Amino acid sequence: MFQAKLGLAAMVFAGFLACAPAYADSKSETDPTDVIGTWSFQTKPYRGGECMMSGTMYLSPHPEDGQYACELTAVEVCSMWGRSVVRQSCQARRFGNQISIRSQIEEMLEAKVEGLVYVPDNFTLTVQSADRMFGALVSAVTAPAEFRRATDGIS
Repeated sequence: MFQAKLGLAAMVFAGFLACAPAYADSKSETDPTDVIGTWSFQTKPYRGGECMMSGTMYLSPHPEDGQYACELTAVEVCSMWGRSVVRQSCQARRFGNQISIRSQIEEMLEAKVEGLVYVPDNFTLTVQSADRMFGALVSAVTAPAEFRRATDGIS
């Protein structure tokens, strides 16, 4: 009788182990669509080919599911007014494979034109893989944008 109960307990335990992956956290380190981390980005030229933007973005966890806190540094280079470097805070919201980034300017680090009005840089993106997102800059202008996961290099 004892061996029968022990055998039944072992089968129930094995059943729990078999089901465990179904209950695992979907945002584990092996999730290929996890977007937390550092990204570099670049837009296609805009304003008639006169301007282009590049920069970095860091996405960090947020207490609410599907949201991320983020920091963004954008470098805009335009032939008509030079280079602007802007540090921004942002909130990112994820809907499936879509990510919406809404920014707020924290500091103008560099601007060549006195009194230049700089509009926060917002993006709409689609997660395409663990290291690539593609979408658009949606700000004072709209331009295609590609985000690539930053990789540690050797300096």
